[in-house]
Amino acid sequence: MQAIDTFIPCPCGNADGYARCCGPLHDGAVAATAERLMRSRYSAYVLKREDYLLATWHASTRPTTLKLGAQQPAPTWLGLTVKRHESQDDHAVVEFVARLRYGGGKAQRMHEISHFVREAGRWYYVDGSFPDAAAP
Repeated sequence: MQAIDTFIPCPCGNADGYARCCGPLHDGAVAATAERLMRSRYSAYVLKREDYLLATWHASTRPTTLKLGAQQPAPTWLGLTVKRHESQDDHAVVEFVARLRYGGGKAQRMHEISHFVREAGRWYYVDGSFPDAAAP
């Protein structure tokens, strides 16, 4: 009997694979750092895990729904690059660039500076700013 290769790459880009990276967080494990939470949230967007995204969003800024399945055309996520992670006590900032494409369109970059807070030992996404966005 031949062994089945169950290695699935992690959407966040970690070479350890989904089962050892973001999978346990999606199943309820606690992220040790805000960067780990941010990476797992990126993977949740790729996998359309709205439940996880809402559960890891701070209650003060959490939307009621994300309607990930309703996006048309749905984005194809192409990769993630973490530019920096700064943490002080129970607050953290993670700057990243996510690459995506809508339909057959041109690839785009989403550059975000995300803010996180830790409460009762768990990190939560609070909000983000987009430094590449054009000023009004």
